[in-house]
Amino acid sequence: MISKYRIFVLTAMTCGASLTVVLAQNGAQNVASGHRDILLQTTQSWNGKPYTHYSTGQPQLTTIKLTIAPHTALPWHTHPFPNVVYVLSGTLTLHDRDSGKTLVVHEGQAVGESVDDVHRGESGDEPTVLLITYAGTPGVPTSVPARGEKAEY
Repeated sequence: MISKYRIFVLTAMTCGASLTVVLAQNGAQNVASGHRDILLQTTQSWNGKPYTHYSTGQPQLTTIKLTIAPHTALPWHTHPFPNVVYVLSGTLTLHDRDSGKTLVVHEGQAVGESVDDVHRGESGDEPTVLLITYAGTPGVPTSVPARGEKAEY
């Protein structure tokens, strides 16, 4: 035999669930398209080298948030596949080791990073916070240190 307490709890749970469903159904009343701003759409990296292909195998997207202390240069490194950097705050100066090219990227800007070219980023007068998304494959590192250099992160 079911006690009155158990019936009350089941009824309260059922009513609570029904109430939650009703509230969820009444939450979003407007249906509309969102506004988009294309931050980056490119077929080449910042230093002008075209992207020629994606990695083969199982795709793996990786997004990291990287913080660089003020007045700091990262170690020289390469990336084995395309990636995009978005500057959340601060300033990032990119340096291409072989060509000597540089590019300054400011807060709110995005840039396509180079693939297989040795480069590094450098912060300005304040910490630089980056959001980086890599289009890679499982088991392949997102950043590879140049010979004799520390890891980028």
